[in-house]
Amino acid sequence: MPSVHFSGIGGTAMVAGARLALEAGWEVRGSDQALYPPASNMVAALCVPVFVGYDAGNLDWRPDVVVIGNALSRGNPEVETALSRRMRYVSLPEWLKENVLRHRRPVVICGTHGKTTTTALAAHVLDKGMAGTGYLIGGETLGFPHSSRLGEVNAPFVIEGDEYDTAFFDKRAKFLHYLPEIAVVTSLEFDHGDIYRDLVEIETAFRRMLRQIPKEGRLFLCADNHAASLAKHAFSNVATYGFAATADWRGEPHDHAAAPPSLDIWRHNAFWGNVRPPMAGKHNMLNTLASVAVAATLGMNDEAIKNAVSAFPGVRRRMEVFLEHKGVVFVDDFAHHPTAIRETIAAARMRWPERRIRAVFEPRSNTTVTKRFQHELALSFQQAGEVFLGPVHRKESIPEEERLDTRQLASDLNESGVPAAHFEDVPSIVAAIADSICDGDVVLIMSNGAFGGIYAQFRERFAQ
Repeated sequence: MPSVHFSGIGGTAMVAGARLALEAGWEVRGSDQALYPPASNMVAALCVPVFVGYDAGNLDWRPDVVVIGNALSRGNPEVETALSRRMRYVSLPEWLKENVLRHRRPVVICGTHGKTTTTALAAHVLDKGMAGTGYLIGGETLGFPHSSRLGEVNAPFVIEGDEYDTAFFDKRAKFLHYLPEIAVVTSLEFDHGDIYRDLVEIETAFRRMLRQIPKEGRLFLCADNHAASLAKHAFSNVATYGFAATADWRGEPHDHAAAPPSLDIWRHNAFWGNVRPPMAGKHNMLNTLASVAVAATLGMNDEAIKNAVSAFPGVRRRMEVFLEHKGVVFVDDFAHHPTAIRETIAAARMRWPERRIRAVFEPRSNTTVTKRFQHELALSFQQAGEVFLGPVHRKESIPEEERLDTRQLASDLNESGVPAAHFEDVPSIVAAIADSICDGDVVLIMSNGAFGGIYAQFRERFAQ
């Protein structure tokens, strides 16, 4: 039995990779710092030995390979031990490439926005019509017991293709390891300002990924944004999807408040059918369109695709209602880029058209904590009824001249007619909302992290 140690096993992708290793018959152990829900629950469900804290002794069991998470770097005791002992070490994407993806038909979902939702939806649809489908989803889907499944050899394997770097020893994008037979690019914008200087560098990473798709493979590009510009760099078959009249897979959304959202779909100008996505928002219509195109291209029955789409239960932290209290709805969403914020607020407005949308935002990502999106963020909140800006995450580590100015952002929003305020701590946000709450309010929380425990604080405050 081969053996593997996952250093940093609490990461979303790492725990998913560990589950795949277990399914493949490997002996698995791991280590991480002290973990808290939901990560601690996901790791505990593996039922494998996990060391708390990083230590050289954690590798004394001499595994065949050490998978090093991309949160670890030089100076970490297990990194230093693996190097000093000449142990075989790899990144998670490397391990997946050789032990999972090379023996399957990888469907790689890439893009600045919508990766997790599209990956989860595509996996859900294919699971209903193609036996043996495997997947690795970079989030907690509500339709599967776990975020990964090995599936069968030669069956489709749907995986979230992140453009973030791979490991401390491999600064290439993760998706460059994923051997795509089919790839989807949902969108292409500047993000990850800590590793990319500009949009040109991000485009370069995507262009390198396109070189790995075999000529008989398929690349799906969203026709409605900058992703479409990648078509001229492809070596494989290319198909576009979107609302644009020129799209190969064209969607016409129907999202009236009086009826459930639906999507009419044309394939090469021939009517393909109508689907009913369970998620609000035009961005989720596009995610649906991409998933339908992938499933149909892989040969899944049209009616089975339609039925699977309508039964999709969603993804945790994507427009997830986590609390309701006397007519007030509290919603959690992962949005952290200006485009995602704008589309998430628009989706909330569509779902709750007559209610006040009170947007609560934590500047947390490595790009939004800086001034890179100072102007764009002001524009992204324009559809909100009110905006509450939380403290910049780890602001002490960012020079003041480079840091997002939440005071100025609040001022700009107020000048544009959107009531806004900035706060230096989470309890003050909770108190401000609690003191002014009205029946029918929608409190929309947007963060790609824990937001200082704001979710538990709202639950405690409104459970009284």
